[in-house]
Amino acid sequence: MFTGIIERTGTIVSINKIKSSSREFIVSIEKMFKDINIGDSISVNGVCLTVKKNNEKEIYFDIVNETLEKSNLGTLNVGCNLNLERALSISSRLNGHILQGHVETVGVVVDYKKSVKEVLLSVAIDPSLIVYCIPKGSIAIDGISLTIAKIKDNIVQVALIPHTLENTNLKDKKVGDSINIETDIIGKYIVKFISESESYEDINSMLIKTLNNLGLS
Repeated sequence: MFTGIIERTGTIVSINKIKSSSREFIVSIEKMFKDINIGDSISVNGVCLTVKKNNEKEIYFDIVNETLEKSNLGTLNVGCNLNLERALSISSRLNGHILQGHVETVGVVVDYKKSVKEVLLSVAIDPSLIVYCIPKGSIAIDGISLTIAKIKDNIVQVALIPHTLENTNLKDKKVGDSINIETDIIGKYIVKFISESESYEDINSMLIKTLNNLGLS
């Protein structure tokens, strides 16, 4: 699991074809993680990937065709910046919200308004996912835990503070760019339980069970 608090940004230095459709990404990190081992999970633009190799300057990832098609990783080129986060450890503070690294859809930036204090980023997402989004609720955009400021139709707006812009790839985004979306897993469970339950007692019981399974109660 991840929290959506980006630790580093990396740059794609090479994309190599593997077999017929898979790709190998080689990612350079200016300040390398000290404890990355082969087999570790890293969130790359919100996608959970496995470290294949680490030479202390670059990290290697193999990315299968389905991941390339269902995320924005398939549209990226050498030189693109990536958001990186190591998997959550038991002792870590949960400063963002719970993320699985399972991108649900690729959204499109439809507006990018700058002011002195913040940037308002508006992203159009799959309309079927709006049911899991609420104002002041959480959403992951390119692996970043953000708070929803406003929802209109299938467009979600978030406010980006200077710290987020300085430490993630969102400073490079422009209208028309693709962006990875993962909605709040707790919201998805709640919607599923409500749709399948017939009484308040059923909903309450299943919600408690889910929170127990996630270690949140």
